[in-house]
Amino acid sequence: MTSLGEAYDQQEWGDRDRERVIAGIGAFLSGVAAIVAAIALVATPLGDALGLTGQYEARKAAGVLAGLGVPAILLSVVGVLPSSRRQGIGVVAGAAISLVGVGLFVYAYPWMWPPAEPAYAFETTMIYFVGVCLALWSVFSTAASYRVRNNPQGTVRMEVTREGETKTVRVSREQYQQYRQTIRGDGGEQSDVIREIESEFGE
Repeated sequence: MTSLGEAYDQQEWGDRDRERVIAGIGAFLSGVAAIVAAIALVATPLGDALGLTGQYEARKAAGVLAGLGVPAILLSVVGVLPSSRRQGIGVVAGAAISLVGVGLFVYAYPWMWPPAEPAYAFETTMIYFVGVCLALWSVFSTAASYRVRNNPQGTVRMEVTREGETKTVRVSREQYQQYRQTIRGDGGEQSDVIREIESEFGE
């Protein structure tokens, strides 16, 4: 039987990197807050209260906040859900392209925005659209490929290999945590866990 540590490393949720999950949640909350603030800037007196009293100042700030909020929310999905390297790269690349669009908006608005000439509204919109679409496609791919395999009726799936033969066993979350602590805890003996699994699940 191969190392049970490898089997535990394959768990999609139990061994999730907590820092990555926390970062994903933070990105989601930041994105939502940015979009809410963008709406408040153009729909409430918040802009005036913040000193954005010019004809375009509040709109420009709202556009930037909303433009940053959407990719932040998309990034949060791959931070929380298990994703492949390709999916993660796709979302990051899409978010980066979107940021280019936001940067072009900051440069062009309002003096190079329709009806002014030259106007960069089309270029800005298309760059942002391509970035969001790329990130969104990667998010859909992540969500579609994610299967809640670790919680069928409250159990965790483990793959163990012995003598070249791989078998899948399911244990309760309590057993999983017990095995994990035994292996990774102080003085834990992997052989004890192996014998217990073999005695419980047989050949």
